[in-house]
Amino acid sequence: MELLQPIMSTVTLAGTICAIVFGYVAMRRNQKTDTETTARSDATVLTEIGYIRANTDEIKAEQKEQRKVNTEVITRLTAVEESAKQAHKRIDRNEGKSPRS
Repeated sequence: MELLQPIMSTVTLAGTICAIVFGYVAMRRNQKTDTETTARSDATVLTEIGYIRANTDEIKAEQKEQRKVNTEVITRLTAVEESAKQAHKRIDRNEGKSPRS
C-alpha cells in the first residue's frame, strides 16, 4: 500500500497537468475557430453593405436623371398650355365671342 501511494500521487499530478494542458489547447483552438467565424461574418456583412451602397448610388443617379426628364416635360407642357390658351383666344376672337381668361 505504501508503494502505491507515490505512484498514485504521480499519476494524479500527471493527470492534473494533462487536464490543464488539454483544456488550454482546446480553448485556443475554439478561440481560433471563433475568430475565423467572426471574421467570415464581418466580411459577409461588409460585402452586403457595399452591395447596398452601390445600388443606392445607382438609384440616386436614376432619380437625378428622372428629375431632369420631369423638368423638361413640365417645361414643354407649360409651353403647350400657353399655346393652347393663345389658340383659344384667337378662335374666340374669330367667332366673335369674348376671350377667355
